[in-house]
Order: sequence, then C-alpha cells, then structure tokens
Amino acid sequence: MSKHDFLLEIGLEELPARFVTSSINQLTKLMEDWLKEQRLAFSEVKGYATPRRLAILITDLEDSQPNLESEARGPAKKIAVAEDGSWSKAALGFARGQGVTADDLFTQEVKGTEYVFAKTFQEGKKTIELLPELKELITSLHFPKNMRWHDYSMRFARPIQWIVALYDKQVVPFSITSIESGNTSRGHRFLGKDITISNPSDYQERLREQFVLVDAAERKQVIREQLKELADQEGWVIPVNEDLLEEVTNLVEWPTALSGRFEEEFLTLPKEVLLTTMKEHQRYFPVENQDGQLLPHFITVRNGDRNHLENVARGNEKVLRARFSDSAFFYKEDQKIDIDAAVKQLDSIVYHEELGSLGDKVKRIKSIAEKLSAQPGFQHVSNDLVQRAAEISKFDLVSQMVGEFPELQGLMGEVYAQHLGENKDVAKAIREHYYPRFAGDSLPESDIGLIVSMADKLDTIVSCFAIGLIPTGSQDPYALRRQALGLVQMVSEKQLDLGFDQLLALAVETAEEKGLKIANKEETLNQLYEFFMLRMKHALSDRGIEYDVIDAVLTNEQEAIPWVFKKAELLSIAHKEESFKKVVEALSRVTNIAKKAEANVAINPDLFEKEEETQLYDRYVELSALLKQAKEQGQVDDAYQALEQTAPVVHQYFEHIMVMSDQKEVKENRLQLMKQLAHEIEGFAQFNKLVF
Repeated sequence: MSKHDFLLEIGLEELPARFVTSSINQLTKLMEDWLKEQRLAFSEVKGYATPRRLAILITDLEDSQPNLESEARGPAKKIAVAEDGSWSKAALGFARGQGVTADDLFTQEVKGTEYVFAKTFQEGKKTIELLPELKELITSLHFPKNMRWHDYSMRFARPIQWIVALYDKQVVPFSITSIESGNTSRGHRFLGKDITISNPSDYQERLREQFVLVDAAERKQVIREQLKELADQEGWVIPVNEDLLEEVTNLVEWPTALSGRFEEEFLTLPKEVLLTTMKEHQRYFPVENQDGQLLPHFITVRNGDRNHLENVARGNEKVLRARFSDSAFFYKEDQKIDIDAAVKQLDSIVYHEELGSLGDKVKRIKSIAEKLSAQPGFQHVSNDLVQRAAEISKFDLVSQMVGEFPELQGLMGEVYAQHLGENKDVAKAIREHYYPRFAGDSLPESDIGLIVSMADKLDTIVSCFAIGLIPTGSQDPYALRRQALGLVQMVSEKQLDLGFDQLLALAVETAEEKGLKIANKEETLNQLYEFFMLRMKHALSDRGIEYDVIDAVLTNEQEAIPWVFKKAELLSIAHKEESFKKVVEALSRVTNIAKKAEANVAINPDLFEKEEETQLYDRYVELSALLKQAKEQGQVDDAYQALEQTAPVVHQYFEHIMVMSDQKEVKENRLQLMKQLAHEIEGFAQFNKLVF
C-alpha cells in the first residue's frame, strides 16, 4: 500500500473567538475516530484553526483499507445440522446474515461443543472512495450556537464559504449547501488572495505567503514574543492573562502587536475598572511598571501587517478614551448612592417571576446567613456584621458602573461601601460573597464573606429546585452545579462541621418562612440530596480519589463534608497497601452476612457458645465507643485504626463460628451481632464497594 497526505479545510465567515479552539479539537477527535472506524492507517492528524478556517492535515494516510478476514460463530452444530446431514434453516439463515453461501460454512469445537462457523472476507475500499463521507462528519460538528443562512436547512456556527479536500494531488468530491469541494483556499481577508493548494504538505507555507498563520500555537507564540519585545523596548511589564491571550490568538490570522496610550487622569479610577474595560471590552493587554502600578498605556493586537500602525493606535486610543470617560462618569455619579436607598430599589427588580424580586432574595439570604452564624465554627463571628453584609450584598447591582460592567458586581460594592463609610469587613464580604465564581477560584477569606456566600448559593439552589428549575443534561442556566460545587469546596476546605442535611434544612426552612411554596417537599429534598451527592463525587474525583473509594465513603447526607473528604483521602492511600485487602475482606464479610438479619433485637451474650463470640461482642462495644469519639474529635486516622484492629477479631470469629446455626435462637443472635457490627462499619464506609 502507498501513503499520501490528506488536507481538509473548511472556510467560514469569522467564527467567534470562543468557538475556535473547541471546534478544531472536536474536528480533530472526530477525524481520528473516523479513521480508526474505517481501519485507515495514518501517522498524524494535525489540526489548524483561525477565525476563518478549520483545517485538518493527515500525514501518511494509507490509500486503501486492509482486507478484512474473520470467522463468525453461529448456532451449535446440533441446531445447525438437520437429521439428514444437511444444513438446517438456522444455519442457512446464519450464512445469509454473514453474506456467504452454505458452501462456506464449517464446524469447529469450542470448549467441548461444536458450532457452525463462517469465514468471511471483505475487500478493503480505496481511501479516495471513503473520504467523501467526511461531509457527514463536518455537518455533525456541534457549536455553542448555530445559525442558518439563505434558504438552507443546515445549521452551522457560521456560513461555509469554501472547502478544500485534497488527497495527494486529487480533489475529493463532495458538496455542502452550494459549496463544492476543491483545492482553492483563501488568504488573509485584506492582505492575501485566493491560492491553489497543489499538495497537502504545502498548506501551512502556502497560507503563510498569504499572511495567514494557520497554526494557532505559532500565532500565540508570535503574539507572546511581540509583547515581550514591546515590554523590553519601553521598560514595561505586560502581564499576560492566558485566557485573554487565547482569545486574541483566535481573533487574528496575521498578528501585529502595537501600543497606545490614554490620559493619566483615568488612573484615578479603581484599577479593576480600567482592567475590565481593557480586557473584557477591548481585548487589550494592560501595561505596568516594575512595581506593578498601572501605566497609561495599553497593548492591542492588530489582524494585519505593520503598515500605518500609528493610525491604528489612534483609532484604538479614541475608542478606549470614550470607554474610560463613560466609566469616570459612572464612578462619579455612583459616589452619590445612598446604600439603604439602593437596597430598597432591589424590591422593584424582578429576580424570577416565581421567586420574587432581588429584594426578596436578599431577605432570604439574610435569614439563611443568620441561621448559619449559629452553626459550629461561626459562633465567634459578629451576627450584626453578617446581617449588614447580607443586607447590602447586592446594592451595587443598581449602580451605573455595574449596569455597564456586570463583571464588576461585588467588587464595586466593596469600593462604594468603603467610600460610604461601611465597616471594612462588611465591605470586603460584598466582594467575597460571589466567590468561588468558577472551579479553582479563590474562596472567601473572611468568615463574614464565607457565611454570606454560602447563604446566597444555598438560596439560589433551594429556591430553583423548589419551583422545578433542576439542571438536566447540559442545561443549567442558573449555574446550580457550579454553585453547589462551590459550597462543597467552602465547607470542606474551611473544615466546617456541616453536612448536607443541615445546610439544606435551614435553607428550606427559610424558603417556607418567606412564603416560598415547595411542591412535594419530600421529593424535592431527595432531589437536592442526590444533586449534592453528585457534586461531592465530582469534587472527590477532582482530588484524584478512585471511583470505588468515592462510592464507599458517600454513605449518607448527614455526615460532615470535611469528614467525608478525610475518609476518602485516607482510604485512597490505604488502598495501595498490601495489608488493606485483609481488612476489607473481614469488614465486608460482616456487612454481607448482616443482610440476612431481620428485625432489630437486643444481642443476648448468654446465647454465646464460644469464646470467639464473646471476643467479637466485646470488640463491637469497644469499636462503637472508639468510632463515636474519633468522629467527635475529627480524628479519621483513629477511626480507621479502630476498624483495622477489629479485622483480626472478625477473621478469628469466622474461623470458629458458623453464623447460620441449626438452632434458630442462636442463629438470630449471631445475625444480630453481625447487623449491629455492620452498622458501625458502614457508618464509616461501605467496604464491600471497594474493588481490588
């Protein structure tokens, strides 16, 4: 077989920057899966992406599938062969299903039984004949948002403008909408021109000639180097936010970095306002001095060459100046805010038609926060400060600055609250109560911020569940999964002695106190418990805990979350030790046989017949006390050690005792000991779920 390169390029109207990386990753994965499914050998699948194109280059692609020979097993011989020795209807049906004739059937013995077999042969297809199927692969791509154009029924991220499909020097023919595949690509929208690709391996260099860097990694590195060059020339520090760099990389095909400046008077605005305006709204990189102070300069990346850069800089400066002027106006006007008046305005802003106004939500947050303040670990926190922080936690949502820049919610609340004379801890809590905003984000540093953050997230989750807004599949418009994971993270990392049952109970109680009707309360609570258990599984999995350990430790929703995490981490380590298996075997044997016990009755030591029964009973009593003490003190090592020391007693017991005695009274007494011992064991973990 000979090998050739294959090029696929999908030319598009400009994709949103956030689509580019995920789209080329998806296309690359689909291509690799398709090649394996078609049994086509290759060396590498390389993805290229810019705002105007998604491309795949496959190197050393075999020119045909290998022939496929296989043996298929059919019915047993006694079914496949009739009394007269001819093939039965079952055998003939099997032959038809395999695409062979009766002459191709034969019998062969497998593990003492003879079966009928068919040897099949499938000639490999030419690669050039298979490649047109890629049309279906392209149209199967998924995007965050799709669109339709003209009168076509097809939906795609953006209209397709051209398609290159080239195997060696041969065009692979297919069409999507009215676009026929070919070997003509397009260069940079303004600097380049249409070009003919003669050979797939020339793709990257031919596009470079037309001012397109198709390799996203190369574009990113070029931008990084240009930023460094500007910084070195001017003695600046240009902090590179990786998310912003990724976005800018996916906005341009031929990057050229340039600097601009703005008036120093704007530096009197809060730094976060300036950074948000530059990064989120203009995609500019900020400039700092060696001490980390913001300078009146910015860096932008042009999608073009170095011609007339001064005009480009002036245009960007004009836009930024207008943005900063608006921010300065908003900031000045917001200084006049009366916080209590702003809080009252929240009553007129709809939060959700079934959940009331933002003011109603704040009242629920206050109530939950007050209940949380009384929980273990928070008694030292001033409830007055917690209540004030909860009461004004959302006041900045009515400010002009947050109205223009929603990303600054909380942060501007802290700035304005400090300016207007609020307690600094209360002001800090306004910002912190939004934390954590995403996976890996910072947690609230202050206890006040922590309490209000937990209250806010609990209210959002419980109130949404109360009216049936439960996440399904990929649909989670209120980010309930993220907020629940944030709660798990806060409780576990801050070592709060709280479980799901306590947290949800006080949030549900508050919802009912505030007039929120919960349809089918018991079912809603069960849904909430299941929802939080899944978040726990995700959180534990993110810490590298094995799936079987996770299943073993998630025994009930009443356990304190930090205790569950400690158990999981301990068992994950113990799982790797040789001695652990014997411990698990002993404890699992108890819990397995305990299932045969019926109603709870008292254990009667007078019915013990052998010393091993007394020893195990004494150990059960001792274990119960040790586990209770360890849990109260949060000493997970002590709890496990108590269980570990119980294992030899269990092994000794089973060596000498037959639990299922012929004497009913003795048997039931032994089963009851198993049941009550199993209750203590499973209170720590379900050891029979561990896999070896």
